[in-house]
Amino acid sequence: MLSDVVRDLVGHGWRVVVPSRRYAPVPADGDIPPTGRAVWVEAHWDRPEELARRVAKTVDGEPIDLLVTWLHEAYREPVLEAVEPLLSPTAPAVEVQSMTEAAPVPIQPSGRPTQYVFLGDVSAFDDTRPLGQAEIVAGVRAAVEQALAGAPSARHEIGHRRPYPAIPRPRVHGIVGAMPRRPFSATG
Repeated sequence: MLSDVVRDLVGHGWRVVVPSRRYAPVPADGDIPPTGRAVWVEAHWDRPEELARRVAKTVDGEPIDLLVTWLHEAYREPVLEAVEPLLSPTAPAVEVQSMTEAAPVPIQPSGRPTQYVFLGDVSAFDDTRPLGQAEIVAGVRAAVEQALAGAPSARHEIGHRRPYPAIPRPRVHGIVGAMPRRPFSATG
């Protein structure tokens, strides 16, 4: 889902490690070869220590200068704790998550400046259509730019929650008086 963000970072010379469950190559844009590089690492979110070892091996001991995550709430804390030692002391983070999973901004134990991107269910431009890939990518790109510019922690909302229609109350006041009353028989 964030392959366009990875492509942008690679195009700007970043070496990007892309942990995911399935291999998803990031195609290069245009005729000019990118100056950076993307490397896929197989990830099992329920085994964060193994993931951290694979990432450490991939970066060959070099500190990571930017962390962008999109994790299910159940895996968020263990994975972040496992990769925290791999980050440089000044590395900012961008965390993408659903508004339905965690509306409040989570506590970042490291004190690291973090841009929190919360994704809604529907587009901010049209309540009748779901949040689109282009809107998600634009929002995450903006958060990455703020993180790299050294901005303090902030909350970014992309789209908004689906507006649930109010359930209409049944209109019985005109019907009740017209219904005949029959005694209820308990014997059946």
